[in-house]
Amino acid sequence: MIKIYTDGSCIGNPGNGGWAAILLINEKKIKIKGYKKNTTNNQMELTAPIKALKKIPISEKIEIYTDSKYVKIGITEWVTKWKKNNWKTSSKKKVKNIDLWKELDNLNEKYQIKWCWVKGHSGDILNDEVDQLAREAAM
Repeated sequence: MIKIYTDGSCIGNPGNGGWAAILLINEKKIKIKGYKKNTTNNQMELTAPIKALKKIPISEKIEIYTDSKYVKIGITEWVTKWKKNNWKTSSKKKVKNIDLWKELDNLNEKYQIKWCWVKGHSGDILNDEVDQLAREAAM
């Protein structure tokens, strides 16, 4: 089982953003992070699991930990409804960040993923570490 902790950060919203992920693979800890100008916190929250999943072979079972309810609920609940409604919300508006959602949904379908929400800034060591990495990447 591979465990992944993800987080996104933005200085200003929109503003300079950073994303990060910590991958725990066979007792090895791998840290990845990146930066983007003129982005939003939600875009960085979505980018983190996308980038992490692209580092893992498709056959693996995965647990992804995020402190973003937007990501967790979006990928486990909302995305099914959006696809049925041609990527429109219940209020018939185009889904925000649609390209990122489509990419994450595509990856989500290729893996056996358990999505887990963890409360941010609550003492979870790896969540705190990935939060710090994302904030550093945004600077």
